[in-house]
Amino acid sequence: MKKTLLLIALAVVALVARAQDPNFHIYVAFGQSNMEGNARIEPRDTLDVPARFKLMPAVDMPRQGRQKHQWYTATPPLCRQNTGLTPADYFGRELVGQLPDSISVGIINVAIGGCRIEIFDQDSCQSHIASQPDWLKNMAREYDNDPYARMVEAAREAQKHGVIKGLLMLQGESNSGEQTWPAKVKKVYDQLVRDLGLDGIPLYAGEVVNSSEGGVCGGMNQIIGTLPEVIPSAKIVGSEGCPAAGDHLHFTAEGYRMMGRRFAQKVLETEGYTRLAEASRRADEQLLGRRTHYHNPFINADLPDLSVVRRDSDFYLISTTMHMMPGAPVMHSRDLVNWRTVSYLFDRLDAPGYDLVGRTRYGQGQWASSIRYRDGKFYALFAPNEEPTYVYSTADPEREPWQRIAQLPHYHDNSLLFDGDRAFVFYGSGQIHLQELEPDLSAPKADGLSLVVAQTDSVDNALFEGSQCIKRGDYYYLMIISWPQGKPRRQLCYRARNLEGPWEKRLILEHNYMWFPFVAQGCLVDDAAGNWYALIFQDRNAIGRTPNLMRVGWENDWPVIGGVNGNSGNMEATGYAELPTADTGWRITESDEFDSATLKNQWQWNHNPNLDAVRIEGGRLLLSTSRLATNLFDAPNTLTQRMVGYTTEATIKLDVSQMRDGDRAGFAAFNGHTAALTVCRDKKQYTLELSHQTISLGKGKTIEQVDHQTIERVGFAGGEIYLRIAADFHLRRDKATLSYSLDGNTWTQLGDEFQMQFDYQKLFMGTRWAIFNYATKRTGGRVAVEYFRASPIINSEL
Repeated sequence: MKKTLLLIALAVVALVARAQDPNFHIYVAFGQSNMEGNARIEPRDTLDVPARFKLMPAVDMPRQGRQKHQWYTATPPLCRQNTGLTPADYFGRELVGQLPDSISVGIINVAIGGCRIEIFDQDSCQSHIASQPDWLKNMAREYDNDPYARMVEAAREAQKHGVIKGLLMLQGESNSGEQTWPAKVKKVYDQLVRDLGLDGIPLYAGEVVNSSEGGVCGGMNQIIGTLPEVIPSAKIVGSEGCPAAGDHLHFTAEGYRMMGRRFAQKVLETEGYTRLAEASRRADEQLLGRRTHYHNPFINADLPDLSVVRRDSDFYLISTTMHMMPGAPVMHSRDLVNWRTVSYLFDRLDAPGYDLVGRTRYGQGQWASSIRYRDGKFYALFAPNEEPTYVYSTADPEREPWQRIAQLPHYHDNSLLFDGDRAFVFYGSGQIHLQELEPDLSAPKADGLSLVVAQTDSVDNALFEGSQCIKRGDYYYLMIISWPQGKPRRQLCYRARNLEGPWEKRLILEHNYMWFPFVAQGCLVDDAAGNWYALIFQDRNAIGRTPNLMRVGWENDWPVIGGVNGNSGNMEATGYAELPTADTGWRITESDEFDSATLKNQWQWNHNPNLDAVRIEGGRLLLSTSRLATNLFDAPNTLTQRMVGYTTEATIKLDVSQMRDGDRAGFAAFNGHTAALTVCRDKKQYTLELSHQTISLGKGKTIEQVDHQTIERVGFAGGEIYLRIAADFHLRRDKATLSYSLDGNTWTQLGDEFQMQFDYQKLFMGTRWAIFNYATKRTGGRVAVEYFRASPIINSEL
């Protein structure tokens, strides 16, 4: 009888062996959320999946029409029916792309977000699940509360068809810092080897999000790196350079693609396909060389009301700086991420209030503008409050000054559109109007097209403005901001095949990104290869309104922000532009030693300056008083730069020896709520004062009151003094600390942390560095600024 059973068993083994296809290479993947797939599946991830890449689900997936233990083309999702993009997706694609056509690849993916490695240990699985929150229990329930058993069950079924060539693992965040983790992994590995007959099979262990990408568990990679010491067949797959999502625990979709290809490269190398592994790495490097990675906000500074135009491979952006002079900054980039200010439309505005005499123009001046290119020339429009729309032009924003060429009626939040030899402007608030212009933009076209193309409705019933219009293919696309009463701010898109309509409406972005107010108002732009992007700003409290970059997909000729299916998109915490990095530096805030004959482009004056009282001489900026002022907010010649986040600091060295009685000079975190370090010269005495100042504006933007609170005062002998302001713009922080030094080495903080604020009813911009000198008794005093030094910026949420 025993002999008969043995013969039957051998026959079964022989039949299985004959059924197995040695060219069908199977890999079993397990882990937690990074193997499960945390990133949203983008449309391109579902296209062109090779037929030689197969999936065997370990659970039923009714939404995809899949049953467990059956083979399917490995179109995502690969873990369970509601999971996202996983490294396994691009692991399989890369393998079949590199291996001979005779070889197919199969994947089994069993992973549970948030689980510890103990969930795959038969001895500790049940106690681990019992101690977990309901959301994890619900996921474990899909595996009948025994994911290890389900994994082995599926793997045994798969072995009837092919050969298991390796195990893939991405786990460790929930065991972060545990020195015993490698031993726990070895126990699971030994169980799999025993249960599946896989002696010596490689274990490919992926690193968690790297510390270089801000990974909060990045230190775990040191422990992961010790796995080969306890499992000799273990291979480590590095995560350096793979971008992190906003939570700094998970990878972005691109990060998962990169990790998947790296798993494949390690397999190719292990299997002896060294040449193919190197070819894959080189292709990856070339691909990365054609991409610029970013983290949103890609410029963490006040840069709102974005309008962008492309000429060949050069991008030009115009933003809003309102009452700052020179105004309407124009910036240049080749990769949509790294920008530098190259010019301004105008040096000053000549209208009442811009000289800070009798009234102010805080929160007014140049607002949302438009920049376009046609026939060798750039054109830009902007409309100051209750004033005409000004039209500027130049052949080269970097080398030739902008010239005002026309004056049009007031077009609020305007967007210029060139369509063949015709020109149009979209504008308005509440109602979006379309007005045809003369082809040379000199005036509205008398018999031209003029109509309302969109207006508020029962849903989008407030803050209906911010027009930006482009043409793509057969459609015109009009971007509009909406802020429905009692609802979050959001981005709408209207489209029409004909400018006369009908115009269709769709919500394309409504996302409370990183817990700040909702993202909206911006534009669409393509690159030379036809890839599309959206640049949209977000209010981020005291730092101001920050720009964010997102890739754009197209579905049924509608833009899809972030490549997400459906009517409403989501922000990407990190992403990439399909463009080679052209790192010119942000050039948003920049140190200045004042060793050039002119100020750097980053500087702007608060209102129109009196340049007769400004001079650069001997490597110092000399600021003289030119008229009397009563406070910082009506003082002329206050010099500013944007602050940046998340944390930064700046220091100035000030020579105050030529101040006069009643003069006030210093360094401020400047906004409607200001903290200032002020050197006060009263008769022959010098005092350094820390004050908090809040402005109240009345009708016509006149200064009704400045609430001036003196926090602390210290006397000193005069001469040279060093002033420093450090800023922290993390969520629920917005704090500034102010300190001084008399020798540049020993620093003393004055007062407690200052709470910076953003107030749209006052200055309506982010907090700025401000250097000032004004007279309260008589003019003629002077200070010398020997340098402004901004520290390296830490652009991290950690």
